[in-house]
Amino acid sequence: MKKNIFIICLLCSINLKAQVNENYSQLYDYLYRMALKGLVNLHDYVLPLGRNQFLTSLLEVKKNESNLTTTEKKELVFYLKDFFYDDLIKSSISKISFLKADTAGRFRSFYNIGSSVQIFADPVIGANYSKYTSKHNLNFYSGARIWGMLGKNIAFNIMFRDVTEKGDSINYKKDFTPVTGIVNTSRNNEELNYSYLNFNLGYQWNNGSISIGKDHINWGYGMAGKIVISEKAPSFPYLRLDYHPFKWLHFNYFNGWLNSNLIDSSRSYNTGTGVGGSYREVYRKKFLANHSININAFKGLDIAIGESMVYSDQLDIGYLIPINFFKVYDQYASNYKVNGGSNAQFFGQISSRNHIKKTHLYLVYFIDELRVSKIFDKIERRNQLGYTLGLNKTDFLLNYLTLGVEYTHINPFVYSNLIPAQSYENSNYTMGDWMGNNADRWYFSIKYTPIAKLKINLWYQQVRKGETGTLQQQYFQQPQPDFLFGKLFTINDLGINVSYEWINRFIFFINSKYQKKRYSNIEQISTDKELRFGFFYGL
Repeated sequence: MKKNIFIICLLCSINLKAQVNENYSQLYDYLYRMALKGLVNLHDYVLPLGRNQFLTSLLEVKKNESNLTTTEKKELVFYLKDFFYDDLIKSSISKISFLKADTAGRFRSFYNIGSSVQIFADPVIGANYSKYTSKHNLNFYSGARIWGMLGKNIAFNIMFRDVTEKGDSINYKKDFTPVTGIVNTSRNNEELNYSYLNFNLGYQWNNGSISIGKDHINWGYGMAGKIVISEKAPSFPYLRLDYHPFKWLHFNYFNGWLNSNLIDSSRSYNTGTGVGGSYREVYRKKFLANHSININAFKGLDIAIGESMVYSDQLDIGYLIPINFFKVYDQYASNYKVNGGSNAQFFGQISSRNHIKKTHLYLVYFIDELRVSKIFDKIERRNQLGYTLGLNKTDFLLNYLTLGVEYTHINPFVYSNLIPAQSYENSNYTMGDWMGNNADRWYFSIKYTPIAKLKINLWYQQVRKGETGTLQQQYFQQPQPDFLFGKLFTINDLGINVSYEWINRFIFFINSKYQKKRYSNIEQISTDKELRFGFFYGL
């Protein structure tokens, strides 16, 4: 009865306007699959989505409940619990609670709801142990997440966690892995400490929203990595605008404040205190302006195109204008001089869902530099670009069995730039695919959910990596080096990931991986096995 009551309340009263970004990967995977089946029109080319977008999509799935399996229905009820209070700001409601399940049966550590304000809080805790062939590692973290709404138009979200890694297998730099890069707060031979802080404050009206905060922004599809913007680099502060002038048209813009990690010697100075740390380091300013449009030609078919600009030294008001044409504006701002300009990129995507039954086909491309008139000229061409082709098909032979295959190709010198402060990086981590340039990857996966909330993913990937190259090669060598020049190694990974979400946002997991790495310049093959298990709550 309680389940029926809260679903009816959501269906009958939804008019939520408050917008706050939400990172709930298990729910996103569920909705992604519902979109594969044509049960929801999900606009997810820019992540994270807002809580209202998750709720609206869940209710759209609810309207198609007759097309769901028993497992899918159970998961729908389970995920809806998380959004029970999102649209219940009413004068008659006033409640405070600690460490109890709410009316929908969703356990909450703390919440206080009133006539116009809602505040929720949960601890963020987790631990995992990794055993390698001859080494081991223990990670644990703690923190908190606080979110809520201020009236019907303003929402906020704050998430902090402090992480400690101990063991003899720590990857201090987090290089060549999809794991998010870090800013170290302390480290020694067998211990590493760092923190994650994400937050946002958003205001929404009928067909748009504006938000400020610090978070990861993803652009484009990708199972094993994303070539446009991924979560590889640490999160950054931003100002973001989303606007839907029509149902078929979505416009997204943001300006991000990046970390150049480059000291500006002309502005750094001695403090004159005569004690340790008396030298004040000032870093060069670095920014990312990005905007894109997505056209929903008809249900399931989306075509997106956009451009971005990495600029440095000072905030430029021209890049704070969402409708500005960045590339042309840069020609004006730099007097059409390479050394005085900024670093531009163009990107886009074509996505087809359920036109082939229960199948998602997508193409994502990223252009760092391209001479259109010389594309096929073997001597003068500068085809510094990357692309991803992917396919996902669900309910293949069995209900809830999803097959995926994806190929990513990134040419030499993509993400690099003549001016170090304008490389396509944040805190020295690429903002695109974690492989970097001059690399490619095949990725295959088989996902299955035998019972509600139990996820199994069997996957395999092959990665080939070449040299990064030099600026001399990038800007002056003709013809430019071939793809995979100076090949370094080939990696073959085979793994299985299993997770179970016991209660909302409380997940147990166990992962296993076998890796074989073959070096090209020396006759050497290394192998490694990893077994990793743990839990996390609150994310």
